[in-house]
Amino acid sequence: MGRLTDRRRIVISGCSSGGKSTLLEELGRRGHHTMEEPGRNIVREALATGSDALPWVNAESFVSRAIEYANASLNSVQHIDGPVFFDRSAIDALAHFERLSIRAPDALKALGEGCLYSSPVFFAPPWPDLYQQDDERPLPYEEAVREYGWLRLAYPARGYALIDLPKASVAERADFMLRTLGL
Repeated sequence: MGRLTDRRRIVISGCSSGGKSTLLEELGRRGHHTMEEPGRNIVREALATGSDALPWVNAESFVSRAIEYANASLNSVQHIDGPVFFDRSAIDALAHFERLSIRAPDALKALGEGCLYSSPVFFAPPWPDLYQQDDERPLPYEEAVREYGWLRLAYPARGYALIDLPKASVAERADFMLRTLGL
């Protein structure tokens, strides 16, 4: 059962540090519209302002912001008829709530569930050779793999099909996605 079949709001999700952002940059260089990962922006903002909306400090605040950001991102591209590639989505944020056993406020959950994307969703597998920790991503590799496993359940539970990205060069991954989507 797929969500949308118009292939216009395409999500790249999966393991942290699995090459999603680099793939998004490649798609942008090829002339496609792209939307950066909400989490990175929220973490940068929190580090710059001293906010506690960091996943390792106040997960509830971070995830709430991620859902709001995802909704705003979708709204900002409504006027674009062609494909838009997203680095993660509101589904990632909702799955984070579920993984941490935090009950999302009803209005926030409805906002996140109202963010509809194309199916299939492309999934970056765990790739130890690419994994890097930094100020914006301090979680250890093993935790990133656990999160990945949870996301592999969260998307299909909401009706999205998954397609695994190959462990290949960035150009080959971009070619694979575009070929798969008929673009």
